[in-house]
Amino acid sequence: MSKIKIKQAIIVEGKYDKIRLSSLVDAVIVTVGGFSVFKDRETADLIRALAEKNGIIIRKKIREITRGCSVINVYTPDVVGKEKRKREPSKEGLLGVEGMSAEILLSAFEKAGVFAETVPEDTNPVTKADLLELGLCGGENSSEKRKKLQRALGLPEKLSANMFLEVVNSMYKKDEFFRKIEELGC
Repeated sequence: MSKIKIKQAIIVEGKYDKIRLSSLVDAVIVTVGGFSVFKDRETADLIRALAEKNGIIIRKKIREITRGCSVINVYTPDVVGKEKRKREPSKEGLLGVEGMSAEILLSAFEKAGVFAETVPEDTNPVTKADLLELGLCGGENSSEKRKKLQRALGLPEKLSANMFLEVVNSMYKKDEFFRKIEELGC
């Protein structure tokens, strides 16, 4: 099955939800670790920035940190069951994103109107080679340089190089990104 490209970032609770959705969609997927996002200012700021740029897709709960931004709520049906990796079902006895079938998840996205627009593919994205050339990955002090740039861009410092690349490509065209780096003197 081919993946569906989505321009909005998708906000999910945990890494298993991200793994499940990554098999279905080509999009930036941010994990929030449950309610901890409300105490994690950096992640909340990242979600807000993504929501302002291209919009975000959420299941619930995150709306209050994204007031005034483009937010699409995706509601999944209540499906009784337990995820394979867990010993016990959830408190409610319902499956989360990670346990739902591809058909149920894709149907939920469709019902929310997510597939109504086509997203042109960026034929010239920022690449790992660009990050390497800029000294932002794979070199001495690259992690510190990337963290400094992430702070200047208003992004969380804890992003990996791969996640940073995903976020940058969802928020900037390549030439915009390089201009921004020049403006910031990074």
